[in-house]
Amino acid sequence: MSTQPVIEKKKVNISNIGIGAILNLMEVCTLGQPLEVMKTTIASNRQLSMFQGIKHVYSRGGFKGFFQGLWPWAIIEASTKGAVLMFTSSEVEYYAQAKFGYGTLGAGVLGGIAGGCAQAYTTLGFCTCMKTVEMTRAKSSAEEMAKSSFQVFKEIYKKEGIVGINKGINAVALRQMSNWGLRFGFSRYSEDLIKKFKGKGVNDPLSAAERMIASCSAAFAPCLNQFFEVARIEMQSKTVDPNRPKNMNMITCLQYIYKTSGVRGLYKGVTLRMALSGYQSLFMIGIGGHIKELWNQKINA
Repeated sequence: MSTQPVIEKKKVNISNIGIGAILNLMEVCTLGQPLEVMKTTIASNRQLSMFQGIKHVYSRGGFKGFFQGLWPWAIIEASTKGAVLMFTSSEVEYYAQAKFGYGTLGAGVLGGIAGGCAQAYTTLGFCTCMKTVEMTRAKSSAEEMAKSSFQVFKEIYKKEGIVGINKGINAVALRQMSNWGLRFGFSRYSEDLIKKFKGKGVNDPLSAAERMIASCSAAFAPCLNQFFEVARIEMQSKTVDPNRPKNMNMITCLQYIYKTSGVRGLYKGVTLRMALSGYQSLFMIGIGGHIKELWNQKINA
């Protein structure tokens, strides 16, 4: 008679919130923000090649140009979205397995979807919008260069209100839900394969190296939902384009991108996003999962 694996509830709460916030700050302050800037630049200026994109970013502030939008928007976003993701996904994964009988793969996907949705509608909306504004607004004159992010924020809020600073939030939600659902799914599937290959049981822990290898498989996620990201950037972009329809929704935005740039336009910047996805997953799923496991062992000892 086969025995069912025991699903233990991990203590998440404050510890997982803190771990998520610290790891996301580490990710965004290193390679995360330069990759984000390049990805946004290429997707909003779809005629640019990779090399032209690098030159364009450098022309907007030199080396600092690769960290546009880091302060304050990316810092606010990173310090909150990682915490929201770790807490929400951990809780949903546990209940999916313990109460509804899902396996690690299904529970991981549900946890990622719930975590991504929670991120989008808490702090990610206005932070992502303002990051994109900062990366795409005109900076050709000294006056434009001198204008701070806070000044731009106040101008948009005064003109368009809460809707203006949350432009494209539904596109953000679709991106985040599919992002983390796919990332957790790829990672949990890879973890299961590693356990089978190593002859480990369902509840046997993975080593730090094994968990990190599994998490890097999530780099493939953007191949499946890049069009959401390109649409999100187009809706939030301040790049001047007289042909862009006003008050776009997700459908009209995707139609416009397809009309002007074809299918390739819908996947512009996918290579950069794959690199960013793998890097984020390494921190949030690989390193984060291992630290969370070690922390739970310590407090349960």
